[in-house]
Amino acid sequence: MDKQFLDPVTEINTFTDARVLIYSSSGLCQTSEELLSSSGFQLVLEQCLKKMIFHQSPILECLQEFLTTPQDKDNNYDIKKIIFFLKQLLVKQLFDIPPLKLSELKSPSRDSVVWKDFIEELYAFWRKRERFIIFENPADNQITGLNVEHEKFIKENEQFKSLVLTTYRQICANITGDLFYVYRQLPVGGHIHLSIRKINWKIPGSMYQKLLDIPMIQMVLMFPPIIYYTKSSKRTGKFDKLKRNPVEFTKLDSSKWLCYPAKVGPLLIFIYFHKDFMGHVAGLSNLFELARIHEIENKQPDGIMLFGVDASIMDNANVGYWEDAPNRVVVGSVSYKNEVDYFGYFKKTALTIHNLIMISRGRLPIHGAMAKIDLKSGKSAHVVLMGDSGAGKSESLEAFRVLAEQYIRQLTIIFDDMGSLGIMPDGQITAWGTEIGAFIRLDDLTPGYAYTEIDRAIFMNPNLKNARLVLPITEYRQIITGYPVDMFLYANNYDNVDDEHPHLEIITDKKNILEIFSSGARLAKGTTDEMGISHTYFANPFGAIQKREAHQKLADQMVDQFLKLGKPVGQLRTQLGIAGFEMSGPQQAAKALFQYISTSL
Repeated sequence: MDKQFLDPVTEINTFTDARVLIYSSSGLCQTSEELLSSSGFQLVLEQCLKKMIFHQSPILECLQEFLTTPQDKDNNYDIKKIIFFLKQLLVKQLFDIPPLKLSELKSPSRDSVVWKDFIEELYAFWRKRERFIIFENPADNQITGLNVEHEKFIKENEQFKSLVLTTYRQICANITGDLFYVYRQLPVGGHIHLSIRKINWKIPGSMYQKLLDIPMIQMVLMFPPIIYYTKSSKRTGKFDKLKRNPVEFTKLDSSKWLCYPAKVGPLLIFIYFHKDFMGHVAGLSNLFELARIHEIENKQPDGIMLFGVDASIMDNANVGYWEDAPNRVVVGSVSYKNEVDYFGYFKKTALTIHNLIMISRGRLPIHGAMAKIDLKSGKSAHVVLMGDSGAGKSESLEAFRVLAEQYIRQLTIIFDDMGSLGIMPDGQITAWGTEIGAFIRLDDLTPGYAYTEIDRAIFMNPNLKNARLVLPITEYRQIITGYPVDMFLYANNYDNVDDEHPHLEIITDKKNILEIFSSGARLAKGTTDEMGISHTYFANPFGAIQKREAHQKLADQMVDQFLKLGKPVGQLRTQLGIAGFEMSGPQQAAKALFQYISTSL
């Protein structure tokens, strides 16, 4: 491993206009003196000065005495002297610090207002970066107690946050000669703190050996709300089969990659990503359960995902997959391109891997949502609502939540976007989920709801169309328990509701059912690159299309079993795609569903 990767937290390994990435293997700064002495702080100061010089900031007036030569027109500042001066401000007031010995500059500026502005500018510059602090545990470091390790991880990160605040406040107090009387406990350490380590796992074949050097995330500490602005705000293209296994042809520098070992439903999928896409790790943490060490050691994953490979390996496609049948693993791959800097590529690639494996195991993958609805009337039902992006499945769950106080005793979300159905030995149809969170369009939530959940939310591009947030919504044990299915409905977001087209339509003809479900019609809402009415086989471009023949056989069997058991199958007209019905449509559909459960189940 590159030595730089093991440098302590005083060294910033990556600094860009948007991101600060710091690795540590030896602990964090403990004092303000250590913090200001670190080369990491020096880099932040240098970058901030570059920005101020570029914008010709008048605040630079307070730094005249730190020019390398008097009246330096090129604004070359002595960084070490500035840092020394800031260290003195930890213990002395501004006007008690003697001026530098520059004969050409007899009266250096010591305007406390300008100096305070400079500190605020530097502080804001740091806070506006995406800040990641990564602790690497040596591979041979034996865990003596999980509680101890977890407590140490949390304590060190909290202490670092407090240290940055304390340093900023002390310097400000010595500049102004006054204390703060309103304190804002901002998360100024890191947005995301990760604990990583190398873990020995069972590789499927020799070509996967290179992956063993890449550390795996084992703990995540975040300080929401977190807002990310990515280079793209929607997903395009299809998940096609690749001509070769990307693992075999991808060169992986272990200092530039990390792995998020995800439990996707019952599957173990290793999600490897280039650190340039580090911003998405918070979303992954809210969406997929993180696998524990004992679930990884000496185990072979069901799937592997590479996010950020050379586009030429994938024939310039954005996304693709390879089924390594001899080694019993499915590999998903995403190119290193600006247009894939969108969380939907992480989510959907992992779910495509899941669905391909489920089909091979005889389960029917469902692009949809499932909830257990316990009504105040005393009736209850496990309802699966199928539909492609923007059809209204997640929005219907939101409508259930809005109407809960009036109609529902308890609402349990089993899955929000993807699950699978299987026929049990006793003939019962059972469903399982995949995710512990939801990736939701802000526009489709009740106004204000996102802010009631702000303490857990990851916001993505809130200023753009298709703005999203990722929220944790359920426990992992809920999604893998397996629940009986009482109703199976298609989310129709394009039909107007009238006497012939009710909100809830139960269908008993198998041919009609398969036509509606396999057509996968929906009115696109800008969540992908599609416009207008579009059709996707079984509303599921994530595995169903790729294995259409096997999927169709499973779908036929599933519909036959629903009809044999007398379980209602049909469509729920959410009207989500019709202007003016974005909120009321799903709510009216939900009321119709509640009425049916109360009177007909």
